Amino acid sequence: MKDSVFYYRVGPLLYCPANHTEIADSLIKERFGTHFSLALCLEDTISDHHVEEAEQQLSRTLNTLFHASKNTLFFLPMIFIRVRSPRQILKLMDLFGDAKELVTGFNLPKFSLKNAEDYLNAVLRVNQTSKKPVYLMPILEDASMIDLRTRADLLYELKDLLAPAEELVLNIRVGGNDLCHRFGFRRGPRESIHSIRAISDIFSDIVTVFGMDYVISGPVWEYYNGKNWEKGLKKELKEDRLCGFTGKTAIHPAQIELINDAYKVSEKDLEDARAILGWNPSSKNLVSGCTKGERMNEYKVHSNWAKRILMLSEAFGVR
Repeated sequence: MKDSVFYYRVGPLLYCPANHTEIADSLIKERFGTHFSLALCLEDTISDHHVEEAEQQLSRTLNTLFHASKNTLFFLPMIFIRVRSPRQILKLMDLFGDAKELVTGFNLPKFSLKNAEDYLNAVLRVNQTSKKPVYLMPILEDASMIDLRTRADLLYELKDLLAPAEELVLNIRVGGNDLCHRFGFRRGPRESIHSIRAISDIFSDIVTVFGMDYVISGPVWEYYNGKNWEKGLKKELKEDRLCGFTGKTAIHPAQIELINDAYKVSEKDLEDARAILGWNPSSKNLVSGCTKGERMNEYKVHSNWAKRILMLSEAFGVR
């Protein structure tokens, strides 16, 4: 598992079309709060005929933020660009000029065996000349994962391809809506994606393959208004966390606070985690009742859980 809290701090990743003209002003005025990351999308949210126009607007947005940050104090989130192709990564970094230092990394959609090497080569090439690390977040949403006959081999091949760049893989992301689209599924505001077995089985396999070495983020929840949307999001977030996900894609600022709150740790968990990690491994007894006398703690069995709790407490806080 990741041993740096940095990988856990992506948190709610707020998606926004890159051609939005008000992004910089909203960030400077902190309209979205101060605990989220931002993905500026050039892919599914932009018409094929308006990509270059969106790229130019994205460059203006970043340069506005870059110059404003020199004179004004405001929360500047980690910023990621969701690109369409590997070559677009190189084009954008040239286009942004000095403002490229605001780019934390790139979201790589439809990440598959067809494009993985080209994406990795593009990000590694950018890192050769960058003053700071430029990270990648591959999105596992390609239809090639659906085939049961090849899924395990495919996922392990992708993991092997990512291994040389593991330090630069900030999160593994999953595309719930893209996978649902293949089947014609769409969950309602009362329903969790984890109840759609065809999709949750794919997620389970992704966590099995990647979860011991990478932080994996939860899928988008598309409701942000109307009846039951908050209750439904809270339910899915609880299941996300139980199934091994950390953080979640957000499509509206109203979702940010709920996502952050879902990943706060309880005081009881934090106390137990500290007790487990402070255990003397040479002690005769490696099992004990918890600090509240409610459950059993085992040094050998619960140490990875305890490390994760400490990471989450640093990234999200304590409830």
